[in-house]
Amino acid sequence: MAATLLSRCYRIYNCDACKCVSSENHQTRGKQNLEYQRFSKPSRLIHRNRSKVTKQLNDPALTRALRGFADSGLMEDALQLFDEMNKADVFVWNVMIRGFVSCGLYHEAVQFYSRMVFAGIKGDSFTYPFVIKSVAGISSLEEGKKIHAMVIKLAFVSDVYVCNSLISLYMKLGCAWDAEKLFDQMPERDIVSWNSMISGYLALEDGFRSLILFKKMLKCGFRPDRFSTMSALGACSHVYSPKMGKEIHCHAVRSRIETGDVMVMTSILDMYSKYGEVSYAERIFNGMIQRNIVVWNVMVGCYARNSRVTDAFLCFQKMSEQNGLQPDVITMINLLPACAILEGRTIHGYAMRSGFLPHIVLETALIDMYGECGQLKSAEVIFDRIAEKNLISWNSIIAAYVQNGKNYSALELFQKLWDSSLVPDSTTIASILPAYAESLSLNEGRQIHAYIVKSRYGSNTIILNSLVHMYAMCGDLEDARKCFNHVLLKDVVSWNSIIMAYAVHGFGRISVCLFSEMIASKVDPNKSTFASLLAACSISGMVDEGWEYFESMKREYGIDPGIEHYGYMLDLIGRTGNFSAAKRFIEEMPFLPTARIWGSLLNASRNHNDITVAEFAAEQIFKMEHDNTGCYVLLLNMYAEARRWEDVNRIKLLMESKGISRTSSRSTVEAKSKTHVLTNGDRSHVEASKIYEVLDIVSRMIGEEEEEDNYVRCVSKLRPETLVKSRSNSPRRHSVRLATCFGLISTETGKTVTVRNNTRICRKCHEFLEKASKMTRREIVVGDSKIFHHFSNGRCSCGNYW
Repeated sequence: MAATLLSRCYRIYNCDACKCVSSENHQTRGKQNLEYQRFSKPSRLIHRNRSKVTKQLNDPALTRALRGFADSGLMEDALQLFDEMNKADVFVWNVMIRGFVSCGLYHEAVQFYSRMVFAGIKGDSFTYPFVIKSVAGISSLEEGKKIHAMVIKLAFVSDVYVCNSLISLYMKLGCAWDAEKLFDQMPERDIVSWNSMISGYLALEDGFRSLILFKKMLKCGFRPDRFSTMSALGACSHVYSPKMGKEIHCHAVRSRIETGDVMVMTSILDMYSKYGEVSYAERIFNGMIQRNIVVWNVMVGCYARNSRVTDAFLCFQKMSEQNGLQPDVITMINLLPACAILEGRTIHGYAMRSGFLPHIVLETALIDMYGECGQLKSAEVIFDRIAEKNLISWNSIIAAYVQNGKNYSALELFQKLWDSSLVPDSTTIASILPAYAESLSLNEGRQIHAYIVKSRYGSNTIILNSLVHMYAMCGDLEDARKCFNHVLLKDVVSWNSIIMAYAVHGFGRISVCLFSEMIASKVDPNKSTFASLLAACSISGMVDEGWEYFESMKREYGIDPGIEHYGYMLDLIGRTGNFSAAKRFIEEMPFLPTARIWGSLLNASRNHNDITVAEFAAEQIFKMEHDNTGCYVLLLNMYAEARRWEDVNRIKLLMESKGISRTSSRSTVEAKSKTHVLTNGDRSHVEASKIYEVLDIVSRMIGEEEEEDNYVRCVSKLRPETLVKSRSNSPRRHSVRLATCFGLISTETGKTVTVRNNTRICRKCHEFLEKASKMTRREIVVGDSKIFHHFSNGRCSCGNYW
């Protein structure tokens, strides 16, 4: 048997000496293994003398033949030959284990190692790197611990190659602490040791720790190689550290690591694209002599990611036409973020015609694209067609629901994921947290926070940023600040989140102080930073500070103001009541005014009771959005307050003809771990009698008299004589008052009462809550459709302007 197999092995590698094998076999196998032609003489001897094979089991030719089979992936033949050999030699066991690992047969490699141990053969320093790799392949921490114990027992812990393999194993299994402990205990380290740690932390999404180790490696006198450099560049992209990234780029240039190395240059290109430094990326791309499909894909993705849609498609076209490269699946995936719905469907069709589908990564990218375009039905169809859904596909569909305001659907989908065999990761949590924020459930938000801590995601910057936003939107500014303080590496999103949190709660002065802290921390602001800052100035009425920050955007930070920044500045101008200046500001804008811009003017005119300006702003809005409910309702209320009944009737009929109805006011309050919902004049609540009893007591104590006969709510009736409010629709029965009174009797004395309302709070209720906070000596926090109001000791954080 051994002679037959050996003869077969010889024929594979030296077909000139054996006429029974075609030259085709020689081309496919022989060229890859020419080194094995050295055993031709012993092989011929054994081929001619089969009866003597068993006496020559230790012949080097057999060993070389075994290596030939293993290296060629012919493990069945290798096993047959192995069974005829002397198994006391650890080398032949190593050859077999290495062969199994090379073929991806990790379970078989582990089993073969167990067989070797059972046979009493002790492994050497060449055995364990392959065994450890096979254990990593089957992702078994238990087996890994056993192998580590054996390594210690056999005194191989001083072997750098074995330790490097163990480090890679622990990192792959997410056991960074074990890997670092082993790394610190190594008596000798080489560049591979450092690379394993740096790339391992990057794979675990801990770019901060990865960069710390990279710096430490430089201090220890090690010179980074291409793998160190690529990992460090990836870490810079992960933690958004442009300064560090440029330093590593310069180091690569000085060390000539980047010269002619396509992989390193591609990593540099990818880093700049993720920073949004398109000009740098173009310079790198244009300077590359060799451009493979990966390089082109990164450049296409760079343009797409940074909203350079035309350039993305031109780059795609140039790649195909001028360079003769055929787009692959990654090209489609990178191009999709640049697509509007029409181009996206075109790419989808091209992918189907080219046979790229089904492909789970491409399908996930399509879900992202359709979600961003608001085409949830198409996203759902693709998601349902994925045969084996992975966690990334679940994350994409959940994010699509959240982006399109389908928060309750997103929460239901999250529950389905929870019930499946998949375990939510940090991306899942970061995607679903905004849904908890918009669903206004602080109790459920705290439950998911507890899961985050339990799952050891509590130090993840992205998740902590989402928690800051969630707590702020749920009305708990104190916990939002605690989460911000727990962020170890505060990035620009961290600062933006906390600045906006204080802004929407009416504490603009604190937002301004936080911005100063951000600059002192050497974190560069971006467009979102100034949007949050200008919102703070607008809400808190800081006119001079708002103009200062607006003008400094371009002057000091090189940031061109966007339409959202002009919107906040218009809010600020409108707050002063100078409508001629507001109109002039709109005319001088470098953008065409949007409905958001005219909405700012309309809101300002409402606060200053200027119907003429309101009519002008509403007219501009109706030209863009014919079904803007808020615009109709606000204009209608202004007419009613001015007793212009014909205009009330006209707006009412116009709303009815367009099928537009006023949003029903609904307030939520949490008490005893439950969320309670109340509507205007609601008497269905189990505690309704107590609620109204407390409401009457508070109303009398603050001196509020019945004003129902004087109150006008324009959308309820058409004729002046019928505009007298019924009790259920009067301000005294508004849902926000009912929810506040329920909170007063359902929470501990002295505890803050937090209420969320889906509509804008009216002035009568605002006055009521100011007085109630002073009378009850309780802080009352009310979040309406625009901002949060903190009522304390008879005053509100909004300064009576909202």
